[in-house]
Order: sequence, then C-alpha cells, then structure tokens
Amino acid sequence: MKDKKKQKFLSLLLGICCFLQVGNLHVCASEYWPESPEVEPKSAIIMELSTGTILYEKNINDQHYPASITKIMTTLLALENADLNEVITFSDRAIDETRGGSGIARDYGEQMTMEQTLYGVMLASGNECAFAVAEHVGGTMEKFVDMMNDKAAELGCVNTHFSNPHGLQDENHYTCAYDMALIAQAAYANETFRIITGTARYTIPPTNKHDEQTDLQNHNEMLYPFRYNKYVYEGCTGGKTGYTTTANSTLVTFAERDGMTLVCVVMDSQAPAHWTDSRLLFDYAFDNFQMVNIVEHETRYPSSENLQKGVLNNQEAFVKISEKAAIVLPKTAEFADTKSEIIVADAGSDVVGSIVYTYAGHPVGRADITRTDMPVSEFQFGEVPDTAQPDIAEDENRPDGAEEGIKKIHIVINWKVILIVAGIILGIILLGILLKKFIDNFYIIKHNREVKRRRRQQIKDMRSPRRRHRRRW
Repeated sequence: MKDKKKQKFLSLLLGICCFLQVGNLHVCASEYWPESPEVEPKSAIIMELSTGTILYEKNINDQHYPASITKIMTTLLALENADLNEVITFSDRAIDETRGGSGIARDYGEQMTMEQTLYGVMLASGNECAFAVAEHVGGTMEKFVDMMNDKAAELGCVNTHFSNPHGLQDENHYTCAYDMALIAQAAYANETFRIITGTARYTIPPTNKHDEQTDLQNHNEMLYPFRYNKYVYEGCTGGKTGYTTTANSTLVTFAERDGMTLVCVVMDSQAPAHWTDSRLLFDYAFDNFQMVNIVEHETRYPSSENLQKGVLNNQEAFVKISEKAAIVLPKTAEFADTKSEIIVADAGSDVVGSIVYTYAGHPVGRADITRTDMPVSEFQFGEVPDTAQPDIAEDENRPDGAEEGIKKIHIVINWKVILIVAGIILGIILLGILLKKFIDNFYIIKHNREVKRRRRQQIKDMRSPRRRHRRRW
C-alpha cells in the first residue's frame, strides 16, 4: 500500500513539474522575436513607418558619412518651407562648389521651378540642384544647414550633424542609420515627397539656359532599372541612393506590402551589397511581421470591449482611439502576448493619453486616446463624471456596500489556446502513464532481484557444514 501511494505521489509531482515546464516553454515561444539575417553593411535598420517599430537593427547609432541620402532632409525642408511653383535661380556658388559630383549640368543663372529642381535632387541626385534649393529656402547655404540641424534635433536624431545640403564629403557631415530612418519617416509623411521619390522618370522642360528638355531617371535600382533589372523589388515606392569614396554606398529605400510601410537604411556598404542586403532585409520583415489592428483585438481594459467603447472607465462619448491604430507583431505572436502601459498626456490637448505596447522587450506601437465631445478638463482622466453614469434600477437583493453599475465580463475564447491547453493535458496524462509504468517496472525488477538474492542465500545456507550437521540430528 505504501508503495502504491508513493507511486501516485511521484506521478502527481512529475505531472505538476511537466505542466509548469510546458507553460514556461509556451511563454518563451510566445515572446519569440524572429531571427534576423546577416548583412554586409556596417550599419542597417528596418523601421515600420506608421508605428516607428524597429524590426531589424545593426549598429544603428554608429556615426557614418551619409553621402547623397542627405538630400532627403534637403527635400523635406524645401517642401515644408517653399511653394513648388517658386522660381529658383542657380548661383555661381551652386555651380562652382558642387563640381566633380553628380549633377544635371545646370548653368550660371539658370532658372527652374522648385518642383523641377526637387526632381533633379531626388531622381538624378543633382548636387547643384540641392545647393540651389538650400540658397533659395534658407537665403544662404549656411542658414539652410542650420535649418537642417534644427530639424534633425526636432525629429529626435541622436548622432547627426549636417554641413551641406548635398552630402559631398565633409568630416563634420555625419549621421547614423537610426537618425536617417527618423528623417525618412518624416519625409515620407509628406504626400509630395512620396510622389517625387516614387517617380521613375521625369522631364524638365527647356529653360532660359537650355533649349532642349532634360530627361531624368531615378537612380534607385530597387524602384527602377536604371542600369540593372535584377535589383527591382516588388512593393518598392522610392528612396535615395548615396556614394562617396569615403562613405561607400549608402541607401534609403521605402517599400509597402500587406498593409506595412517600411523604410530600410544601409550605410557604409560595398556595392552591390547595398541592393542585395536591402532586398534581404525587406524579405525578412515582410515574411515575419504583420500589422495588427488595436481596436479589433484589445480586450484588457475595464468596461471596454475594444477600447473604443471606453478607456479607463470613460464612456465612448468622451474618449476613444483611432480605428486605424495598429501595432507590428511577429506572425507567430498573439495580440494577448503584448504588454501595454497607459501614459496620460498633458492637459489642454485633444490627445489625453496613449497606450504604449511592447512585445518580447521590443516597442511595437502605440494608440493615442483622444477626446470627443466633452472637454477633458471637466473630469479626471480615468474617472467618469456623474452626468455620464447610466440610470440603473435599484436591486433589492444587492448586498449593502455593493458597487453600483453593471460590469460586463468579456470572455475571448481562442481556439489556438484551447488546442495548447488540450495538448498540455494530454502530455501530462501520457507522462503520468509512462512514469507509472517505469515505477512499476522498477519495483518488479527490484522484487525479482530480492527473490533471487533470498534463493541464493538459502542455497548457500543449505550447503554450509553447520547446516548439514543439524540436518543429521
């Protein structure tokens, strides 16, 4: 009886240990971040633009020379501070100080519109075009460079200093992959920028210095086969190339697919790795990650089925989040595996707070909580004003001190969770059966050995002289 009780106890103990261990394995698996590929560039990043989620990073804060990807910042500032129809005049400095680099052969005093000049900047990487834009917008090139550095600081850049608007080599002209992703994110939010960077071919009509039109082709091989067909990437929507002998190849590329908009930045790369590795990183991101809508999946907050019906006990009439708010998750992950934190915003803003999400230690997005038809100042964030309380009939059976109101409990049943739990239970049962058989066999073997030992001892005793003498008498 004692042996049977011991067997049952050991089986139960093993089953509990297996359950806990399997549970731990499930948690680890649920927080799995896809394994990233190895790439040649010394610095690289993949960022999802709508959320700012970093899907891949390699030395993203290391300082590097940007070369002509500098022109993304130049174009962004021009679009924010000038009209496309404004006429730009190319100065002597714009021509003389950019000789020896890429350009579209403009002449002293040549005039083009801002729109035409920006196509020269982004498609053909015209250094003289970038210089002319800087002088026109900033008054002088130096003042425009100050604007560039101010904008970089505004965007949260951590390791950037610009010395010119075109990217020609200068020891004091540097940035990092993370900062370039932030600059590219801000630029891509501008619709005109998206149109320009996504244009494959553009024609500048005759000017006061050129009787013939000037045909431009986008130098980004992932968007348009400028020299080769093999680097064109499905979903590419634009970007900017860069190269100097010191900076090596640099590249910023945008791509959209399956609801995700990504920017890839590679710096200090040897050609053609800037093309091939950008493709590799895009494939990694699109194959392993997906956008997940927050409103459709969030069920964790009080009095809220999906946060739009109430956040922090507020009613839908007072606060809500955008129906388009989303986060980026590995395709193997569940929304329930994320962790979230509510951050209350300063008073006086339409945004009263944000829900910040993380997964496996990675920030994956956020949702802004906005007010609607009632001023936030009329109630504390997280509290419902009395006027917002619904009329609830008195319940005679309600015990004294019970909370008023009706709380709805929403139970989300996920078939995957059911299968996992069923698998865990089945595994515990099978392990228990195997353990019981093992213990039974162990005791059978032990018993058989004891029987054999006793028989050997009996035979030995029978053969001893003393034993034989007693038998005679």
